[in-house]
Amino acid sequence: MAVSNQLESASEYDIIVIGAGVVGCAAARAFGTDGRKVLLIERDLNEPDRIVGELLQPGGVNALRQLGMEDCIEGIDGIPCYGYGVIRNKEAVHIPYPIDEKTQQKSVGKSFHHGRFISNLRKAAKSTKNVTVLEATVNTLIKDEEEDTVVGVVALTSDRTEIRAYAPLTIVADGLFSKFRKEITDLTPDVRSNFVGFVLKDLVLPYPQHGHVVLAKPSPVLLYQISTHDTRILIDVPGKLPSVSNGDLKRYLQTVVAPELPEDIKIKFMEALETERLRSMPNGWLPPSANKSAGMIVLGDAMNVRHPLTGGGMTVGLSDVVSLADLLSKENIPSLTQQELIGSSLQTFYWRRKNYCVAINVLAMALYALFSAGDNEDLEILQRGCFGYFQLGGECVNGPVGLLSGLIQRPIVLVYHFFSVAFYSIHLNFKQGSWADVPYNIWKSFTVLYTACVVILPYLLREAR
Repeated sequence: MAVSNQLESASEYDIIVIGAGVVGCAAARAFGTDGRKVLLIERDLNEPDRIVGELLQPGGVNALRQLGMEDCIEGIDGIPCYGYGVIRNKEAVHIPYPIDEKTQQKSVGKSFHHGRFISNLRKAAKSTKNVTVLEATVNTLIKDEEEDTVVGVVALTSDRTEIRAYAPLTIVADGLFSKFRKEITDLTPDVRSNFVGFVLKDLVLPYPQHGHVVLAKPSPVLLYQISTHDTRILIDVPGKLPSVSNGDLKRYLQTVVAPELPEDIKIKFMEALETERLRSMPNGWLPPSANKSAGMIVLGDAMNVRHPLTGGGMTVGLSDVVSLADLLSKENIPSLTQQELIGSSLQTFYWRRKNYCVAINVLAMALYALFSAGDNEDLEILQRGCFGYFQLGGECVNGPVGLLSGLIQRPIVLVYHFFSVAFYSIHLNFKQGSWADVPYNIWKSFTVLYTACVVILPYLLREAR
């Protein structure tokens, strides 16, 4: 094949990127633009069809702009997103994005069909000077055993042609089910639940051009419009996913989830259950791990995973590319064979990324715990307090949504608002009780505060270390 012949005559590169998803394409484009010779390898270059990765937060849009790839979210029938609507017990609260401090404009995200976005990213990578794109499956990393350094990859094309490509740096961005994550950690994503997703046709949401979270029992439901006629719904199903083949999953959605939805949404929901294919995606958590193998960097969901409730994964991944492209630029490191310089830059990278990734990752996991309270009384009190906190408006909205959107990159702001929610929850619990409830509510004050600590501190300590 033509690409193979090209590789046979030029098998040495500055950088090899494994995986042409959001992070892989962005990395190939960034380093190719910087004058590095890049090989981008993807197992299947057909347009992907996924039910997640369809809402890019304003912080992610800003990162895309910094990479010169903002036009990748254009021309795909995407929908501007100006914030969120949160619905609890049929009551709604509006949570708009704050003014972007960098642009002084109203912040805006973008929702779209994931596959169309990926196709545009791949086109951008292909059109970048110095970037070669290859459709093949990487099976092996080539290592210099004496130096314990990754020096290249072995890949197999669809016609069974073996390709060997060499580079002083390999970027692994092969996603949630990474084949090469084991090179840096023994950890695997801790799966807590599954998203079940399908499309609702021509649904008018309570807040057009906004994401929506329905605080259903036992866990949340997300909705956001991804094209002119399509609205994505994602239902979080905790624990083991009911069987699709015997109809258990459909019955669960009809009997457990549907009654929790607002009536207008419920009608479209029940209609879609009869026509749409039910697909699922595991939701989990994987704290970041530092690089252990010289000559290789792991990025994106291969390195770090958070619950997709807040849609922060692409923002973290793109921000990582912006930071890494700066630290490993030709201006800072003329040759990528300078492993000591790369190692030093990576240490800077891991510390720098804590500013943006800790807040996004911990917020996702903490909000999921609150929003999937189920029958846990303490979590239910915190959930009610969180909703009431949003109803206060002002900074009680701007701070949390600024963190969620990736516009506020200070973990201390997350800690402040989370424990503000906890104390406000305790306040509401006293306010809504009678004098007879005071002794019990005093006791609940301690258990609620303890629960809040248990919810956030383990994630915070693990992500920040």
